[in-house]
Amino acid sequence: QVQLVESGGGLVQPGGSLRLSCVASGVIVSMYAMAWYRRTPGKSREWVATITEGGSTNYADSMKGRFTISRDNANQALYLQMDNLEPEDTAVYSCQLSTLTTRYWGQGTQVTVSS
Repeated sequence: QVQLVESGGGLVQPGGSLRLSCVASGVIVSMYAMAWYRRTPGKSREWVATITEGGSTNYADSMKGRFTISRDNANQALYLQMDNLEPEDTAVYSCQLSTLTTRYWGQGTQVTVSS
């Protein structure tokens, strides 16, 4: 039914950039808030950024100024522009969509920052 599919991850050198995408199906994205989270092996899931139905954004302190969350409702998509990447940003990044009753997750896309 509801599916979220992330893409855009990969290997990048410190200081580099990546743009992650999350495409949804089975749901009208414009109606809901969405977010990006990340997870590193051995650590719990960490919140990255949120964008509301109205387009308001909020970021975790360590990402603010480097990452930009955006949405394209016409294309059922959520994006995360990541600049000035650091090795500490290495993680699996997943998108989330929240309805009144359910939180949906994608499988995630791997981001590796290494020289």
